[in-house]
Amino acid sequence: MHDFDWFSAFRKSPEYYFMKDHPIVYFCAEFALDDSIPTYAGGLGILAGDIIREASEQEIPLVTVGLYYREGYVHHDLYPDGILIKSSAVLPESNPRLKPVVDDHNNRVIITVPIQETLVYVQAWSYMIETVRVFLLDTDLPQNGEEDRHITDQLYTSSHDTRFKQEIILGLGGLRLLEALEIDPIGFHLNEGHSALLALEIARLEMRKHSQTFAQELENTRQHIFFTNHTLTPAGNDTYTADLALTLLAGFAKEIQVPASEIVQMGLLAQSSIFSMTLLALRMAGKINAVSKLHAEIAGKIWKSYPMVPITNGIHIKTWDGVGIKDRIWEKHRENKRLLLEYIRSKTGVSWDENTLLLGWGRRMVGYKRPLALFDTIDQFKQLATSSDKPINVVISGVVHESDAEGLDILKRIQKIVNDDLKGTVVYLPKYTMSLSKLMVAGCDVWLNTPVVGFEACGTSGMKAALNGVLPASTADGWVAEANLFEVGWLLKNDNLSEDILSVLKNNILPTYYDRDSDGVSPQWVKMMKNARDMTVNQFDTATMLRKYIEEFYLSTIQHHQEKETRTFGIINAHG
Repeated sequence: MHDFDWFSAFRKSPEYYFMKDHPIVYFCAEFALDDSIPTYAGGLGILAGDIIREASEQEIPLVTVGLYYREGYVHHDLYPDGILIKSSAVLPESNPRLKPVVDDHNNRVIITVPIQETLVYVQAWSYMIETVRVFLLDTDLPQNGEEDRHITDQLYTSSHDTRFKQEIILGLGGLRLLEALEIDPIGFHLNEGHSALLALEIARLEMRKHSQTFAQELENTRQHIFFTNHTLTPAGNDTYTADLALTLLAGFAKEIQVPASEIVQMGLLAQSSIFSMTLLALRMAGKINAVSKLHAEIAGKIWKSYPMVPITNGIHIKTWDGVGIKDRIWEKHRENKRLLLEYIRSKTGVSWDENTLLLGWGRRMVGYKRPLALFDTIDQFKQLATSSDKPINVVISGVVHESDAEGLDILKRIQKIVNDDLKGTVVYLPKYTMSLSKLMVAGCDVWLNTPVVGFEACGTSGMKAALNGVLPASTADGWVAEANLFEVGWLLKNDNLSEDILSVLKNNILPTYYDRDSDGVSPQWVKMMKNARDMTVNQFDTATMLRKYIEEFYLSTIQHHQEKETRTFGIINAHG
């Protein structure tokens, strides 16, 4: 059944109406809602935003919970005048899309969360997208001490202490807000491990209802928790010392009258004093998924006791589609390319010919993604790009976390490439936001994706580019390992990557792009553009992904509780 027909049928089902009263709640540390709300850093937030937009389009009654970051994501950036600075997108004083969460008497809904020996006061902001409610938690309240007011200021703050406090606010506070609003979820979807402490709060509430022990209720919570893992790299899996976890969870431990050491034990790595949010989420979840088939395979070797179902990420087509009609893909691409070239000129002063091949690379600037692979043999690339009748231009953009020394070194190397080695041939665009990403994935000719195979769990920027007829040149990592790139793009070798990029450029990409007819069009290139778009629409959209989450995760939990309600109703009737 086509996704459109499936969702149409699902909206008429008893499960759908049950879900309206008992929603799935989706927890994530970041959400890309729009550029005026800087509550995202990269792919995880973009994906979470796309899921929200898809759920809204399909009229799925999803509730989502995150944090309200007044200072956004603090990162290093490179500007055209050669200055490297720390930068952040700060939330404006007011935003018409964000509303304070209030009660029936128009009073702020405020909850408290125990951190160490202190009760921290938390308010919330709401953002509505049709059927989807987004709640963002915020500690900037006068009731809090100065330090606690700033807990939620920065996304992925460098302070371990503050980061753990944020995850307490997200996990414990998120459920306390739902309870205050009388929202009664049927299930909880943890998008990455940042919200893993939610499991503890679910158990606390169930203890209150059933008078069972904490351990018993933790076991019962599993059927309600779904966990999506996105990364195999250490930087993407938050870990803390056991001492820090013991200290900051002491207040919660007192509330439930369970030793803090017993709570912390649930997240400890084997034979260590390291507390892992990812491991806690794995242990607490009833169902776990990876975000591509390759990711599931590799994760199975790392976390052998926690098999993951592969549900490959997708993109929200309407958000990222800059083409619209496939039959006009070449003409529309030319329009998109002109928009990007004009943006490049306005930001960098560099003017490029629209007939020149344009390569794009845009994402987080980290070592395993190999952003410098194209330039490892820089003299050879320069000769290829500038010394023939088939020139090449390159546009790069990305973000580097403020504490990432390796990423900062990469950015400094790019600074030299842009300003000295390949000046006029390569540009860097600062402020890699959703808006800039849309320009780049629609306006480039080729999208480079160069991660070390096995490190990129999925990666969706290439999907967005392919949707717009921008051809992929990629190693076979993440989603690309599932794609057939024949007459769609080019697979790059994981080993000897730099040599292979130059070889593929010289022998495949350049001849195809510049082999034009009398109208200045390359028929083979346009054919590949259409194939790339078809592949993305048919295989890698969020409709397919959301459907799989409902079918493979949510439905069994919904149906189980429908049956319980039916049995309970029958018993009540039988006894009059």
